[in-house]
Amino acid sequence: MSSLIAETRKTPWKAVNEINRYLLLPRLRLMFALAGVDWGQGWRLYGAPRIQRHRESVMHFGDHMELRSSPASNPLGVNHRVGLCTWLPGAELIVGDHFGMTGGSIVAAQSVRIGNRVMIGANTVIADTDFHPLDAATRANAPHLGANKPIVIGDDVFIGMQCLILKGTTIGAGSVIGAGSVVSGEIPAGVIAAGNPARVIRSLDEG
Repeated sequence: MSSLIAETRKTPWKAVNEINRYLLLPRLRLMFALAGVDWGQGWRLYGAPRIQRHRESVMHFGDHMELRSSPASNPLGVNHRVGLCTWLPGAELIVGDHFGMTGGSIVAAQSVRIGNRVMIGANTVIADTDFHPLDAATRANAPHLGANKPIVIGDDVFIGMQCLILKGTTIGAGSVIGAGSVVSGEIPAGVIAAGNPARVIRSLDEG
């Protein structure tokens, strides 16, 4: 207990974050219940995320999820609170256990599946849709008919801050995506990838 008190004195903002988290808990439980999303065990939510669930979609999060939406909850800063969205009927957003994310958004128009123990850096966006068509004539007549393609992120993936994960992306288990990357296509398991577009830099085994 004495060590905990000493640590709190050194980093008082952490104590404030924890107090605010407990005070917000009843409101957060109500928010998820009204959205039709089951509350998991061991969740730690700092600030209120934005939940936009289509009533004909599936949105599920595993146990021990940690979301940071309040500006003071991460020293890197939070551009906006975490956004969780299933955009269209039949969409699915399925997230495993021990998931962590700061700011940013996840949008599933078709399917976004994220494994266990995945960490998402500050202000990253994951979206399985273009939102708008690429063809100008189609865009003028049907602006919301953008192409969709599922995203799959394997277990133990770490995605750095300010990344953009585009439709059709697959990231293999244990891989690391460098900060500021734009990812499209397949990233194999057990590698470090970075850049725009993201390319494999090396295997983690080489480190």
